[in-house]
Amino acid sequence: MTRETSIDELAKQLDESLNLDGKHASPEDTTATADEDNFLEELSDGKSTYSVPSAVGSLSSDDSSDDDIGRVKFIGPAPPLTVHRPSLPAGVTSIFANTASTIDSIAEMINSGSAKNIIVMAGAGISTDAGIPDFRSPGTGLYANLQKYRLPYPEAIFTIDYFRRKPKPFFVLAKELYPGQFVPTISHFFVKLLAKRGLLHRHYTQNIDCLERVAGVESDLIVEAHGSFHAAHCIGNKCRKEFPQDWVREKIFNDSIPHCDKCNSLVKPDITFFGEGLPARFFDLLEGDFASCDLLIVMGTSLQVHPFAALINEVQSTTPRLLINRERVGESKTRGMGFDFDGSFAGSMPHRDALVLGDCDEACLLLADRLGWTDELLGLRAAFIDKQKLEHI
Repeated sequence: MTRETSIDELAKQLDESLNLDGKHASPEDTTATADEDNFLEELSDGKSTYSVPSAVGSLSSDDSSDDDIGRVKFIGPAPPLTVHRPSLPAGVTSIFANTASTIDSIAEMINSGSAKNIIVMAGAGISTDAGIPDFRSPGTGLYANLQKYRLPYPEAIFTIDYFRRKPKPFFVLAKELYPGQFVPTISHFFVKLLAKRGLLHRHYTQNIDCLERVAGVESDLIVEAHGSFHAAHCIGNKCRKEFPQDWVREKIFNDSIPHCDKCNSLVKPDITFFGEGLPARFFDLLEGDFASCDLLIVMGTSLQVHPFAALINEVQSTTPRLLINRERVGESKTRGMGFDFDGSFAGSMPHRDALVLGDCDEACLLLADRLGWTDELLGLRAAFIDKQKLEHI
């Protein structure tokens, strides 16, 4: 997706990524998408009879991992949308009234008012359907454009020491990723809907794309754990002058490297690079936020980057947690650390972890359906698209 892409084209691409027009990527995907077809057709008919399969998809285990997170990875395209049905050990109780469909139990918690201080933790998976490119993937135009800079490794582009010496690659990437070029996904609008209904306590995101802000989530409800393009500062240790986003954007889109007009040091968007500390707001809010959280929703993240990944352990031991992701992540072999989807380490504590495997947008549509929010959710997106069209006339 290039910055010249029109709003109509963006909307069409998002519709296609959600299969809202009934199309699929290829004929050979029909088996994997059969359940998605049923669900999305039922949404359009106003029905709520989607049957959740009992299996969790075709999996291959990665036993070679040397970390403490039990990772299970999917092979190929995203799996059919699947709500995991736990097989609890004898004597283990569950916080979910219906363990056969934990998504229904979570919807009931929200609708009944028992979950009204919801925290959402999000990673890159909620922005995938916006068309934001993955710069690490060989073969993409973005990756190819960076090859001439001979990066020692892809992540060097987000390393502060490398940036100080060679800033050009980052600003080439920034031009492609800069906010204003992408339409928020259904997942972003679901977070917006939680906020609109007064249920969002805080949204913690690893993403730097600002799409939550674009979708209309208020700044005070967002914690950008790894920073964002929303603000920029001089990186001079004794200066740190702040620069407006519009000024930085103009420099970047004119292929100019921004320098401070006070000390001539580089000016960098407030994205947290490797070698930099996380924003103070992250640490200032997390203790109080997670102590008062009564439902934690984790979406589209590998939970491999700390300290963000450890936040799932900060809620109370009886707080329900929902992971929406394409693969199982964040599971631990130690009681009290990480997700425990099957109650293996519950002991005397109730099982409280739910899992939905598949595309984040489709999972948000499923949850919205169970909540009776489908029209409102799709209405938010439609209103956004209409507004963008008017602004570009």
